[in-house]
Amino acid sequence: MVLLMMAVVVTLVPTQVDAQGEPMRRPNGQPDISGTFTFRTLTPFQRPEQFAEQETLNAETAAEFEASERTRQNRDLFDPVEGARSAGYQPRSEGGVLSYNEFWYERGVDLTDDKRTSLVIDPPNGRLPARVPRTEPREQLSQDERNALRYESYTSRSMFDRCIMGFNSGPPMSSGAYNNNVMIFQTSDHVVILNEMVHNARIIPIDDVAKPPFTQLSGVSRGHWDGETFVVETTQFRGGESRGTSPNKHLVERFT
Repeated sequence: MVLLMMAVVVTLVPTQVDAQGEPMRRPNGQPDISGTFTFRTLTPFQRPEQFAEQETLNAETAAEFEASERTRQNRDLFDPVEGARSAGYQPRSEGGVLSYNEFWYERGVDLTDDKRTSLVIDPPNGRLPARVPRTEPREQLSQDERNALRYESYTSRSMFDRCIMGFNSGPPMSSGAYNNNVMIFQTSDHVVILNEMVHNARIIPIDDVAKPPFTQLSGVSRGHWDGETFVVETTQFRGGESRGTSPNKHLVERFT
């Protein structure tokens, strides 16, 4: 059995505060995290190799990275003939076609307030654990053979293709091209996270509630409070829904 465990931080903007600037609280004393938030940011999900063991950047380096990323991702600066390999677009001679122009994008424009180099905080290197090579027969096929199988039926298509779940909605959530918004509903014993992207809603019991014996596409989540931070631990994934991970994934999210 292979266990993939990772922890990510989700920064929600704006933060709920009262007239005195203190965090809002519910009648039972829990921090009030209900509301509508954006999680868009230029902070990458995984740490870029050039930053190695740097968890955060100083102001000067952060400003340089932000400016570079805004330029690299700006669709209006792409050459439709030459493409933009750094952003994943092939030249037209190789079949590349550019997507929407910049008007339609709602990406982040700067890093998180603490200038993090990745949303992944554990492992400490800010990158997903290495994946174990798969040995299923499908994995032994050539790329062309695998591409051909993708069109056998709707079940051959990914969850992303069918807009069932995925993209930036996670879990874990990570900033994408657009729809980087989320509504959070909160009671004394549950939190519900409703993503704008593919309208996926995660119902999260708070504290130690028995888990069901089955898996789910978005896993089975349980939440608890760590001071002012809402921590969500998710296991029992069906597998293959997010970033190519397995049913043994153990995800920890910290909502701040």
